[in-house]
Formats: sequence, C-alpha cells, structure tokens
Amino acid sequence: MSGLSLNALSKQFGTFTAVDQVQLSVPHGRFVCLLGPSGCGKTTLLRMIAGLENPTGGSIVLDDQDITAVPTHKRNLGMVFQSLALFPHLTVGENIAYPLRIRGVGREEQAKRVEELLAMIHLQGYANRPVTKLSGGQRQRVAIARALAISPKLFLLDEPLSALDAKLREAMQVELRKLQQQLGITTIVVTHDQREAMTMADTVVVMSGGQIRQAASPIEIYRKPADRFVADFIGSTNLLPMTVEAGRTLILGQAVSGLDAGKLTTATLSVRPEDISLTAPGEGRLSGRVTFIRDLGGTIETFVDVSGTEVIAVSTPRERPVVSVGQDVGVAIDPQTAVVLAA
Repeated sequence: MSGLSLNALSKQFGTFTAVDQVQLSVPHGRFVCLLGPSGCGKTTLLRMIAGLENPTGGSIVLDDQDITAVPTHKRNLGMVFQSLALFPHLTVGENIAYPLRIRGVGREEQAKRVEELLAMIHLQGYANRPVTKLSGGQRQRVAIARALAISPKLFLLDEPLSALDAKLREAMQVELRKLQQQLGITTIVVTHDQREAMTMADTVVVMSGGQIRQAASPIEIYRKPADRFVADFIGSTNLLPMTVEAGRTLILGQAVSGLDAGKLTTATLSVRPEDISLTAPGEGRLSGRVTFIRDLGGTIETFVDVSGTEVIAVSTPRERPVVSVGQDVGVAIDPQTAVVLAA
C-alpha cells in the first residue's frame, strides 16, 4: 500500500518503554500530527521513522518497502528540527542547495531548484542573503525549503514552530498546511500544541505513555474522544461523573433526562463548555450557582458550582446569558453533543 505503515513499533531504553506496540497507517499525501504531553513518545516515534533511533521491535514500511534497517540518508526523507540547524556561514541559497550539492547535483540544476523553492516559500530574490539577516519566520521557511530540496517521499518536522511568537506561529501553521497541500507530500509533525494540530492535520494522533490513544480527524478527536484522556487533553471539557440507578441517569447526583449511558452503570460524561447553556433552574437540568464570570472579549466563560463540582459554560457576546455571580441557574446539557466515556 502506498504511504507509511508502522507495524507494532516499539522502543525501549533499558527498562523504560518509550514507544509501545504502535500501529499506524498513513496514506500517501496525508498530513499527520503526533500530539501529546512531554514524554509521551511522539519524538521517539518520529526519530524511528527518520532512522535516527533503531526500533526494539516492529517494522516501518514506506511505499511497500521495509525501511526499518535502511540508514537515514537512504530513506529519501526531508526533516526540519526544532533548532532548524541552518548553516550560519552560508547564504539562503547555499543552505537550500546543500542537500543537492552533497548528492552531486550540478550547479545549474541546484540554482534552478533553489529558485523554485524560494518562489514556493515566498522569498524570491533572497538567494544571496545571509541566513543570519533573516527573521525567525523567514529562517523557518528556509529550513522547510532545504528539507524539500530533494523532493522527499516523506516530510518530518519536530516541533518546527515552537520558537516563533504566537502571531507568527499561527501564520506559519497556515503557510505550512498550504504548502503541504500544494505539494501533496506525506507529512508528519510532532507537536504538543493542540491548536497547531487541529489547524494543520488531516489526522491527529494523540499519544500517552508511548501508546496511541486515538488517531482520527481533528473534528472527530474533538467531538468523539475515545477516552477520558483524549477528551481532557484536546481543548477544554467538563468531565462529570455519571451513574444509572433504578433506571434514572444521575449527573453529579442530580437526575437528568435525555442521556443514555448504554449498558454502563457508572461512566464519565464529557461536555464541551460551548455545548452547555444556562437557563432558569428546572426539571431535566442540573441546578447550580454562578461563582465567577470571565469576559475574554470574543467569548464569555461562566463558572457554575454544581453539587461541589465546577462546571464551565462558554458563550459568545451575542449569546451572553443574563446571569450574575451568586445567582441560581439551570445547566442544560445537549444529549447530541455530550459523550459518554467509560469511567
């Protein structure tokens, strides 16, 4: 099958298992983000794909070829590291041409390819400029162009945008996604930034403890998390204990209608803050008291104490609930958007 396949891939460092039996298929041309907290195994997984770490077990197959034992320089990969690793004594053009030069590509072909890539990253006319004279975003683009110079089968990036300020980082997320779509190159990015993953990826792979907890589209990860960890890690959510007693569904000990726990007698209900609406207290809704209101301009967060648990509701200024701190309110949960998770 065309694309990348990781088959029961594992990596141990002594007695510590960094990556544990990872199974993942990435079709050709997909953009995948490996997402998770520090120490979850995402960088180790990327380094094994790149050939910088040898797997303890399992295999790596790229376009139907087993590359598990193939040296890095023969895998036809493009890589961008967090540090960028540009050569400060070389010009922009010389940095981009470097991988072509060490492969024996002629000067004329090098120059042609450099011009193509500079146009692609919107830095036409920068070939003779020292990289030390570039801004952070420009250096980032040069590192990307250098990695793409050899037209790799696979493009790997390890926290590539982490050193940029917030505004530039968001702009580069869009630029990188557009470039990937233009080239149609299979791309894998390591990040701990949820917004970055949700912005760029076709598939988000959420990792924890060296294992994949869920691999799906950004919207599915957000709307249908596989477990409590994914629900809590991706975005913001309310995780509420749920029990079924005598045919009644109880949330935080209060009876709520319209929610089905299936065959579970105890569960956790994941409800996104934007899917909670505040009303007058009434039957079928949770009852609570407003403890804090935070106006962030574009959104308003309302904190409600429900049976000793803090529940957060988010609304836009146009939908802002007319409530005040200390007021008793009803907390309405939409059964269509709430997700029942095993406790």
